[in-house]
Amino acid sequence: MKVLAAGDHFVRNSLIAEALRRALADTSLELTELTLPWPLEPFGPVAEVAEASDSEDALIKALDGVEVCVTQMAPFTERVLEASPALRMIAVCRGGPVNVNADAARARGVRVCFAPGRNAASTAEFTIGLMLSALRRIPEAHHSLALEGDWDGSYYTYEHSGLELEDTPVGLVGYGAVGSRVARVLTAFGAEVEVYDPYVRGDVLGMRAGSLDALLTRSRVLTLHARLTPETRGLIGARELELLPHGAVLVNAARGGLLDTEALCDALDSGRLAAAALDTYAEEPLPEGSRLLSTPNLVLTPHIAGASRAVARKAAQIAAAEVARYARSEPLAHTLN
Repeated sequence: MKVLAAGDHFVRNSLIAEALRRALADTSLELTELTLPWPLEPFGPVAEVAEASDSEDALIKALDGVEVCVTQMAPFTERVLEASPALRMIAVCRGGPVNVNADAARARGVRVCFAPGRNAASTAEFTIGLMLSALRRIPEAHHSLALEGDWDGSYYTYEHSGLELEDTPVGLVGYGAVGSRVARVLTAFGAEVEVYDPYVRGDVLGMRAGSLDALLTRSRVLTLHARLTPETRGLIGARELELLPHGAVLVNAARGGLLDTEALCDALDSGRLAAAALDTYAEEPLPEGSRLLSTPNLVLTPHIAGASRAVARKAAQIAAAEVARYARSEPLAHTLN
């Protein structure tokens, strides 16, 4: 079986190759490699697919005679699929195959699988880190002392000291793989956890809110974990921010499109919100002159919540396990078709 490892500088080809050789120890494997530039170059729309590295020509060349491709960012557009008649399976090392034209793959009999949950623990941990950074003003204090040499006593005044999580009402919008982990950690901190997710049935840690508005009115801290869909785009705007208690803190390590960033900046500028922490944005990278870059009390990171070495290894292992199932003619665990 000829397999292409189309890795990048995060899910490296060496990780994919190691995982494939372990999962396919009893299979004759011809492995070739293509290294894509992400994250040193940002992903973006490529033809009709939403998020991929702009490398159609290099991918077409590398796919010559390839039956299976394991990748994270390769752009499987209709053009690429049309030019790759030997291809029968694409294993995507991501939570969803947004770099694949699913209809075009289905029409050509190409199986598409993916790696849900690969970065759930990493993103949950990072969310807690963002939350603590915003609540306790950690980045500001570091900048003041380490970069300006200022031992600023105002951080210990009542007015400027931050909140702690114990006994603080924290609202979670979304209770999937990430949100449920965040809830467990918050419970260990002693926070008062409340969850809003109309798509999740059964018990949740903490209290379940009957509506988004009800959750917002009680949340001293709000953290977003919903999927971005047409229904959730712009879910938190000016009206919703106004419902939060005065001086609330907002965290978003899910998808930037969930949040109206202009409304967020207005709320921070006015003091309506005490702080916010963001890892994702409606437009990535942030455009030059973005208002977010000059808004006070805002912690910003460049979409790195899922960037842990464990995530890269897990992604390669999940994809390799799917390739092994394909080689044994077994049902795939996570597939579109």
